[in-house]
Amino acid sequence: MEPSRRAYRRASEETRRADLIAATQALVAEGGPSAATVRAIAARAGVTAGLIRHYFQSKDELTRAAYRSLMDGMTAKGSAALEGVGASPEERLAAFVSASLRPPVLDLGAVVLWAGYMHKIRNDADLQAVHEASYTAYRDTLQGLIAALQRDVPEQRLRGDAIACNAVIDGLWLEGSILPHCFAPGEIVTLGLTSVGAILGVDLIAHSQMLPDPGKTLA
Repeated sequence: MEPSRRAYRRASEETRRADLIAATQALVAEGGPSAATVRAIAARAGVTAGLIRHYFQSKDELTRAAYRSLMDGMTAKGSAALEGVGASPEERLAAFVSASLRPPVLDLGAVVLWAGYMHKIRNDADLQAVHEASYTAYRDTLQGLIAALQRDVPEQRLRGDAIACNAVIDGLWLEGSILPHCFAPGEIVTLGLTSVGAILGVDLIAHSQMLPDPGKTLA
């Protein structure tokens, strides 16, 4: 019975940490980082303020955990789209780009939350480190998918291509989330695949048609 009790406690602590992170994210999205006070986080999560320090050493640590959860979660959704996709490098890259430019990644709430942290990054070295790690993880995943394409290019070119493609995806993610009414259904995904394909010299639109995503509309 002892092992079972330990497993239950771990699961409970993970759930509590997730609740505190979710509460922090909700408050930052609603009123910016200044709204996410210890008292407000505790009230939103339904716990005492003192309990927060059982899971996080400080509010800053909780803030960084909330930001990391946001960024890592969006990268994970793109990576999850690779499951069940065929072995074709073009098809896998198309799946990753498409997932990065449609819901739930394409989401106004996520952009508002992301923006809420931006002004803190320049004065918070630890938060900047979290941002750098998240950016690098996404870019490296993208670079790995690009490297699998049948192109004869040097390693440095791969890095530059990944940075350029990441910039295109980021820009479309921002505008597509904030101004969805300015784009036709499926247009953001189409623009992303077309633009990334143009940078790399591959036809991602053709390969995206083979993806198991009946809800996607492409021109």
